[in-house]
Formats: sequence, structure tokens, C-alpha cells
Amino acid sequence: MNFQQLRSVREAVRCGFNLTEAAHTLHTSQPGVSRQIRELEDELGIELFVRAGKRLTGLTEPGGHVLPIIERVLLESSNLRQAGQEFAARQDGMLSVAATHSQARYAMPVAVQEFRALFPQVKLHLHQGSPKQIAQMLLEGEADVGVATEALGDYPQLVALPCYRWTHSVVVPPGHPLLDEPLTLERLAQHPLITYDTGFTGRTRIDDAFTDSGVDPSIVLTAMDADVIKTYVQLGMGVGIVAGIAYEAERDTQLRAIDAGHLFGINLTKLAVRRGNYLRGYVYAFIEAFAPTLTREVVDAALGADAVAPAARRPGGFALSASAADPSVAQ
Repeated sequence: MNFQQLRSVREAVRCGFNLTEAAHTLHTSQPGVSRQIRELEDELGIELFVRAGKRLTGLTEPGGHVLPIIERVLLESSNLRQAGQEFAARQDGMLSVAATHSQARYAMPVAVQEFRALFPQVKLHLHQGSPKQIAQMLLEGEADVGVATEALGDYPQLVALPCYRWTHSVVVPPGHPLLDEPLTLERLAQHPLITYDTGFTGRTRIDDAFTDSGVDPSIVLTAMDADVIKTYVQLGMGVGIVAGIAYEAERDTQLRAIDAGHLFGINLTKLAVRRGNYLRGYVYAFIEAFAPTLTREVVDAALGADAVAPAARRPGGFALSASAADPSVAQ
């Protein structure tokens, strides 16, 4: 039994039982993948896959029981390699962070800047995507840390920890009639609206608020990020609903913002890691830079990690600022 056999089984399942695609992922040949799977089946004395001729069509009952074990073995092998790297090069490596556009653009820059000052030898790779894509990157090991408001708490394989609270704002051009009177859902629905795509940046709360009140809004345009929304508001296409942190008075001089927390409630941004992952010391440092309440002790308690490698402590007791996760930033 070897890791290549285990990886062949895992990738065959992930690729929908398409061995050609699995071979491409593993940088080998289709016959090679097929051979690895057969050799493992022979060693275990069971068939893992249902076959139609030479094609795999699904998992057998024994295969369904064995697959989670294979996943755990491969995860622990990755953890073992990372543990070795922790001691071989404590200040070197790569940190992969997945976040939505709003988090990467508005909430994360201070934390990234401070992290780089502490760990200049660590390569930081920042992915952007939808909350579901971020969750998938965490599940597949492409990202060490994920940050989003939606979806992360829906996966039992992930530990999602609260970071900070924020509210939406309505953005309009100067002189807009919505600036003159108290903001209500009814008044808002009288205008064409521009806001986030479904599943992004608290969109669920926006939809729920209108549905619960019986008000039918006219949403004429949706986008994944606030910069696009603000651009089209400036063009006069409608009224924007964005995360409060996405409005910057010194930059958005052609817009005005109205707090809409009383309409759409308070949102909670979460940071997630995969259960069972080995977190290097600098990963804990980044997490605390972004959300100072998420210390190593808090993260380990959430992970249930009683036995973990010693942390890479900050030199000289350097304290990271709380600005990146201060709830007041998002109001």
C-alpha cells in the first residue's frame, strides 16, 4: 500500500469517476491510475468501485466505508510534512488565504501589512471567490484560511469562528431624495436597486428583509463586489446596497452613504479553517492579525487540538493592532 494508490482513489472520486481527468490532476496516465486502484483493491481484498466495462461508475459499499479512511490518511500525511517544515524553517513557507472581494479589499489590508512585517519570508497567496468557492478551497486543501460572511458555517468539516460584525449601507449620488427622510424599505423599493449577487456579502439578509416586509424591490443589477456596484450607482443606474466597510468617504466623493443596519440587521464575518489541518505558527499569527480575539488558544479550543506543535511566537512580544477586526470599523 502506498500514497499514490490512495491519491488515485481519492482523485477518481473527486473527478466524478473519470480516470482521464484524475490522471491529469495527478500528472500521470489513465492506465497508471487504473493500475494503482486495482493494486490497492487486490491488497485490501475488496472492490472499491462499481464498474461498467472499463469505466468506473460509483463506489461499492466497502468503497464508501474505506474512502473516509483514505481521506484521513492523506490529510495526516500532509500534516506530517507541514510539521516537519515547521521545525526545518519556522519563518519560511507559504500562507494561502481565500476571501471574498469585500473582505480582501476592505477588511484585510491592515492585517496583511502587519503580517508581512512580522513574517517577510512567508509567501502570501490571496485567492478571491464566492463563499462557497472559499469553502471548497478549504475542503480541498487549496487554502489554509478562509474569510467570508456567508456559507462557511454550513460545512461540518470546517471550523468557522466569528471575526467582526458589520451592517449594510445604501449609497446614492449627492442630492438624492433618499438623503432627505428616514430610510425605509418602502422608500428604498421605489428606486431601482444595485447590490450583491446571491450568496455574497450578506445578500441573504437583504432578500429576507424585503420578503418579510412584503415589499417587492426592483433589483436591476447585481455584482460580486462593491466597487462595481458603486461604479454603476455613479452612472445613475440605481441605488446601491453595499457593506458598510465598502464606503470610504475620502475616496467615494461622488457618493453619499446611509446606514441601513436598522433595515437589514447585523452581519457576522467568519474565519474558517479545516478540521484536522496542521496550522503552522505563522497561520495562527495571521488569524490573530485579522481578528485579535482569535488567539492561538481560542483557535485550538475550537479545533479541539489538545496536542499541537509549539507556536512560532512573535519576536519581542510585538502586539498587532485590532483595527482589522474592530467591530466599529464595519459600522
